[in-house]
Amino acid sequence: MSDQELERIEGAVSAVIFQNEENGYTILKLDVHGEEVTVVGPMAGTAPGEYLSIQGRWTRHPVYGPQMKAEIVDRRLPQSMKEIFHYLSSGAIKGVGKTTARLIIEEFGEDSLTVIEEDPEQLTKIKGITKKRARQIGEVFRQQMGARRLMEFLTEHRLPLELAALLRRAYGDVALEVVKANPYLLVNEEFEVEFSQADALALSLGVGPEDPLRLEAGLVFEMAHNNYSNGHTFLPRRKLVEAASTLLSVSGEQLEDCLDALIRRGEADCEQVAGQEAVYLPALHEAETYIAQRILEMSRAELLPPEGLDRLIRRIEKEQRISYAPQQRQAVELAAGRQVMLLTGGPGTGKTTCLRGVLALFERMGLATALAAPTGRAAKRLGELCNTEASTIHRLLETGFDPRTGKLVFTRNSYDPLKADAVIVDETSMVDVPLMAALLDALRDDCRLVLVGDPDQLPSVGPGSLFADLIRSGVVPTVRLTEIFRQAAQSAIIRNAHLINRGQLPDLCRNEGDFFCLIRREPERVLETIVDLCRRRLPERMGIPAWEIQVLSPTRRRGTGTRALNQVLQTALNPPLEGKGERRFGDWVFRAGDRVMQVRNNYDILWREEGGTDSGMGMFNGDIGVIRSIEKEVITVDFDGKVVEYSPDMLGELEPAFAVTVHKAQGSEYRAVILAALEGAPMLMTRGVLYTAVTRARELFIVVGDPAAVAGMVGNNRQTRRYSGLRARLAEE
Repeated sequence: MSDQELERIEGAVSAVIFQNEENGYTILKLDVHGEEVTVVGPMAGTAPGEYLSIQGRWTRHPVYGPQMKAEIVDRRLPQSMKEIFHYLSSGAIKGVGKTTARLIIEEFGEDSLTVIEEDPEQLTKIKGITKKRARQIGEVFRQQMGARRLMEFLTEHRLPLELAALLRRAYGDVALEVVKANPYLLVNEEFEVEFSQADALALSLGVGPEDPLRLEAGLVFEMAHNNYSNGHTFLPRRKLVEAASTLLSVSGEQLEDCLDALIRRGEADCEQVAGQEAVYLPALHEAETYIAQRILEMSRAELLPPEGLDRLIRRIEKEQRISYAPQQRQAVELAAGRQVMLLTGGPGTGKTTCLRGVLALFERMGLATALAAPTGRAAKRLGELCNTEASTIHRLLETGFDPRTGKLVFTRNSYDPLKADAVIVDETSMVDVPLMAALLDALRDDCRLVLVGDPDQLPSVGPGSLFADLIRSGVVPTVRLTEIFRQAAQSAIIRNAHLINRGQLPDLCRNEGDFFCLIRREPERVLETIVDLCRRRLPERMGIPAWEIQVLSPTRRRGTGTRALNQVLQTALNPPLEGKGERRFGDWVFRAGDRVMQVRNNYDILWREEGGTDSGMGMFNGDIGVIRSIEKEVITVDFDGKVVEYSPDMLGELEPAFAVTVHKAQGSEYRAVILAALEGAPMLMTRGVLYTAVTRARELFIVVGDPAAVAGMVGNNRQTRRYSGLRARLAEE
């Protein structure tokens, strides 16, 4: 939306109601021609007495009424003696109260603020102000002025005001100088500024188009973007130079010199991998080489199986009232004698039975075993299947957040390893290279590792094709389960999932059992049908309540994407009611009772156990919960028993989750799944996406859409090639 569409109000700040020092989110009262107006938004360091020119949009809070959401803020220091007194007496400057403020103004008049900033020792003219106190007052004010000038700089260059708090946390009082010296720092993960914006800023500040600073920044950006957006661990040197050349509109020859400079300084690594001249960011290079080294060591280790292994396995079979198929027995036997193993197979092939068997065997061997999965929902499901506690990998590693660096840290590592004798990880296809490196670093030298997953599922969001690379290397002891058991074969979900995986189109006209196709060829009809299924048909006819149904779509946008689905589903399933709390944020209205998703990793957010004493840190991208209450400015969300309170400045981390993308549903399982399949980009309408969607359903799967779209997905085995050196590193040894 353009600036012209924003409304403008001006006035003096009469009161600051709330201010978050971490991110600058502020709620204040603005005196606009004698009328007090509530303004909310990132306005770090704002104090009473300041004159603000605000551009923003009007919103309505369900309790507090109309509010102006600030998007552009122009600030002016108090100028009149009345304004200056209001500012100084507000407590904005530590050490200055009403009495001192009055004395300062009586002494220096309209020059008061200039004196405080430029020559604070003059304040000693006032009785009771020592040199030390004067210097302290001056230092506090200069810090505030630094924050103010940073905000003004961001406003001038049309950059998000939220950056002010993040930059000051990272660089302190010199944040503005740091940004001016190297605007490309804004592209870093913690700031998330588009490269084009940072580049435009740099050029406006006098950085030349062929300046090495710009060229090196473009190269680093292309590496990071392709690592964390496209899943590559490296880029071939030729492709990296080509991409950066297009991005920056400069010749490849100029970039080659800059790339060599980055390599010499250790800011990029380059080596021959799998016939490619591979260029890595150092952290990913270190992670990948470490995984290869550690996995190779573990793969070569042959452990002494327990005495009477055959007898032990028969006892486990008896206790669990099963009889292992040959492949299942092979998996349990392999776990007994190898330090690391892979267990893979599609739905209905008995992975869970194997898991339970391996866990029981480890317990018989006296091994303390930890169970983990990449997401909270996957961990919960794993724990339920194995009838024991399971955690996320992040929680297992006691993940924390370093506020000084803004980086993720793991408490458990080689210096303080896990106490577990064995670790079992489910849904390993979702695990990326950095996380696996962190897990391996936290294992004792003699710890066993069992990695379980389905390589035909969608790959990890982060860099690498870890699980598939481990399997394809042929180096790691692996059991692939292929037999579909009779009971599982009775499920059309499982039969059709295997058909899809083989590139065969299921019979969509044969609606039976637990797999149905409802043909709808217009977006409006798709939406209507899905709403009816969730609100009426499935609850009434099949006894499946709405909260046990998950709607999926391959895409976020378009007529049947998750945005459109969430809007109609919220209206149908959780309409507004008098007394039901609401809170508008951006395009969404959050309402008590809404299903919501955490959409970015937050490692320092606090959660507490509902009805218990347990607590911890961290919520992760993909976690789904329900809004329990909205009171005043706080939204309370229950994530399967973990209760989190979100202040207004944190709402950008939440999205409605009545419908989610298939990618976001990885690792989760639902009683019933409804898939909207009508339109979408070819890179999203793929066989892997359809296979993943179908395998999320436990009891019922319904596809609503055009059979031609479903057929197109089955026929589209498009898999974006990921540049990864792990397989080659393992196979070369």
